[in-house]
Amino acid sequence: MTSPPVIRVAGVSKAFRAAGGGPPARVLKDVNLSVPKGCLYGLIGPGASGKSILLKMLTGLMKPDVGSIEIEGADVTRMGELDLQKLRLKFGMLFQNNALFDHLTVGANIAFPLQRLFSLPKDEVERRVAERLACVALSGFEGRLPGGLSGGQKKRVGVARATITNAPIVLYDEPAAGLDPVTSQKIFELLRKEQRAIDATCIMVSSDLDRLLTVTDRVGMMYRGELIFDGSTHEAQTSTEPRVRQFVHGLTEGPL
Repeated sequence: MTSPPVIRVAGVSKAFRAAGGGPPARVLKDVNLSVPKGCLYGLIGPGASGKSILLKMLTGLMKPDVGSIEIEGADVTRMGELDLQKLRLKFGMLFQNNALFDHLTVGANIAFPLQRLFSLPKDEVERRVAERLACVALSGFEGRLPGGLSGGQKKRVGVARATITNAPIVLYDEPAAGLDPVTSQKIFELLRKEQRAIDATCIMVSSDLDRLLTVTDRVGMMYRGELIFDGSTHEAQTSTEPRVRQFVHGLTEGPL
């Protein structure tokens, strides 16, 4: 018997009021999506196609106008703030701009989710921080400040922070933004390794398709607020749907 999906989005639509009293702008249109347990799901598509908005809805930071969003069977759209706070304990998040606190050390940045969400002894927090740094090949960086790190090192610190709570669901928003191709590939391989280590369910938004598609299990493509494709990575790479084919293969001529 197939287990139910960890993430299930059904019939979700969202519109924002236009400035000047014009008609509302629809940013999501009847989106349906299921992500099974232990899947690394790549969410792709042109800019302003609704990818980041969908991520915010998964954690209850934004609500749809219609439709439902279920996380492990619980409907996020019906939750009050207290239940949403409990729900967010299940999530790890890597932000596009890393969102590191410049005034805090690397160790303090990584420890932040643990200290905010759990009551743990100091030595346990320090042990977990050291463990995470070892996993991202930054052992001994606890006392450094983010301002002295390279772009790739900052991203690794972000990965360590996103995974330190061993959250069963992890969301990655442009994890390789601004990185060179070699560093980008290393980051994607690291994310895949971390995902497999704890059997996490992940959704990864990225524009770096060449490297993203080397690690994903499934892929969804957003286009003008609609999910126009949902399938395996191989199916995405061999799709004959014109918009998917153009985007995945970087063709300069087509419907996009």
